[in-house]
Amino acid sequence: MKTKVLLVMALSVILSASAPAQEKEKKIAFELGGGPSIPTNEFAEGIRLGFGFECTFNYSFMPHTGIYGGWGANWLSTETVNSETSLDYEETGYVLGLDFRHPIGSSNISYYARAGALYNHIETENSDGIIISDTKHGLGYQLAGGLAINLGRNWNLVPGIKFNSLTRDSEINGVIKQLNYQYISAKIGISKKF
Repeated sequence: MKTKVLLVMALSVILSASAPAQEKEKKIAFELGGGPSIPTNEFAEGIRLGFGFECTFNYSFMPHTGIYGGWGANWLSTETVNSETSLDYEETGYVLGLDFRHPIGSSNISYYARAGALYNHIETENSDGIIISDTKHGLGYQLAGGLAINLGRNWNLVPGIKFNSLTRDSEINGVIKQLNYQYISAKIGISKKF
């Protein structure tokens, strides 16, 4: 009888001691990041290096797995001999997907991998900054990966790369052209857990 009572008491102490540690693990994070974008195909003549950014929220529903969602934008431009035919392409919209994170050994660094769906559109602007085409929103996908470096106080430095792919039809001056908007972006971000 004494053994059972001692066992129950010991188990109660262990469980109550581990409960605060579990509560301290933050489940929600906000991340803001951006960087240069490199087109992976020439969907328009003279397409060149661009820039983009993304802000996301992450909710960890399991120790290493969560969902992420947010909004982002990316700009790519063309450079041609004739400035009148130079165009800017702006992709904006939403992302929703799965996020997997795992610590690397006992270090303060984790790696992450993401796969998500995009709901974005592409606006084409002429050299005067006037929108001449809007593809309307449609589905695409995003793959991403990188590191999360713990800076303390629930802050992380988040370098990584992402690949976005979105195919939409664009109509300019009555001509319909399919834009296969794909790029790799090297990003650096900062995140805060709540």
